[in-house]
Amino acid sequence: MSTDHISIAAPQLGAAERDRIAAVLESGMIADGPEVRSFEREFADYCEADHGVATSNGTTALHAALHALGVGPGDRVLTTPFTFIATANAVAFAGAEVGFVDIDPRTYNIDPDALEARLRAGEQVDAVIAVHLYGLPADMTRLAELAEEYDFLLVEDAAQAHGAAVEGRRVGSFGDAACFSFYPTKNMTTSEGGMITTTHADVAERAARFVDHGRVSGYEHAEVGHNFRMTSIAAAIGRVQLERLPEFTRARQANAAALTEYLEDSPVTTPHTPPGRTHVFHQYTVACDGIERDALKSYLDAKGIATGVYYPKPVHKQPAYEHLAVSAPVAEEAATRVLSLPVHPGLSEADVERVGTAVANYAEVAR
Repeated sequence: MSTDHISIAAPQLGAAERDRIAAVLESGMIADGPEVRSFEREFADYCEADHGVATSNGTTALHAALHALGVGPGDRVLTTPFTFIATANAVAFAGAEVGFVDIDPRTYNIDPDALEARLRAGEQVDAVIAVHLYGLPADMTRLAELAEEYDFLLVEDAAQAHGAAVEGRRVGSFGDAACFSFYPTKNMTTSEGGMITTTHADVAERAARFVDHGRVSGYEHAEVGHNFRMTSIAAAIGRVQLERLPEFTRARQANAAALTEYLEDSPVTTPHTPPGRTHVFHQYTVACDGIERDALKSYLDAKGIATGVYYPKPVHKQPAYEHLAVSAPVAEEAATRVLSLPVHPGLSEADVERVGTAVANYAEVAR
C-alpha cells in the first residue's frame, strides 16, 4: 500500500479563517448575530438571490424552506431517490408525503420526462425538490416550465452545488427557494451549517422566524419554531470560504478535466455535463461499465486512494422508505455502478495523475 494517502475530501482552511474566528471570539458575540446577517447577505448576492437565511445545517435548511413555503400535511412532494436521505427526511419533517421520480442515466439528476409523465397522468404534485447531484445542476429550465404549467412549488437542493450554473445563472436563484449545506466535505464549509436563498421576501421572513423559535421580536413568538440558527463562528468561517469559493471551483474543474483526459480511453464512463450547465464537481463520479465497481474500489484503496460510493442504496430502498411503492430502475442500476474519485482542491497535479493513471491501468487490465 502507498504511504501517501489521497483522501476523498479535504476541507481547505487556513489563516484567514482562523483570523476571522478570532475576531468573532474577541467580540464576544459568538451565537447568532451581525456576522450571520453579513454572511446571509453575501451568500444571497453570490447566488443572485434577494434573500438568504442561515441555518444550522443543510437538512434544517430544507425543513425550514418547506415550512416557509407552506408545505405540510396533505401535500405531496416529489424528488429523486438518488440523493442523500436528508432530502426525503425534510419532507417527512414537514409532515408532507414524499414520492420519488427516477433519474436521467447520464446526469443522475431527476428526469424531467419521467416527471412530466407523472404530471400528465394526473398525479398530485404540490412541490418538487430538484437535487443538483455531484455539483451538476438539474435541468432547471425544463423543471421551471413544468412548475409553471402544473402549478407546483420548485425547491433546489443545492447542497453539493455552490457556484454551479445554468446558462450562466447560478443555482440558488431558480424556483421558490434553494437550500445549501456547508458540511466539511462540501465545496465550501462553515464546519456545519446551511443556507436558504429565495427571491421571495415573505418566504425569507417565515424561514427566519421558524429557525429562531417562531420569534417575531424579543420574547414574542408567532408560531412554534425550532432552534435551527447558525452561530457567528460558523458564519465567520463561511464568509472567508465564500471569498475563496471561485478559487476552489477552478481547482475542482481543472482536476476534473485532467481526470477525464486520463480516463478518455478507459471503460469507465466519465461525468457528463449537458450544454449550458456549469458543473462544480463536488464529486467526480464515474460509472463502472464493463468492470466491477467494488473490485476497482478495493484496488484503489490498496494503493492509498480513497473513493466513495454516493449512493450505494437509493432512498426508496432504505428501511425508512421501503414501504413506498416506487419504480426507479435507473436509480437502482446507478447505485451498483457509480464510484466517486478524489477531485477536491487539496490535490496536487501529481495526486490527480496518480488517481487517473491508477483507474486507467486497472480498467485496462480488467477490460
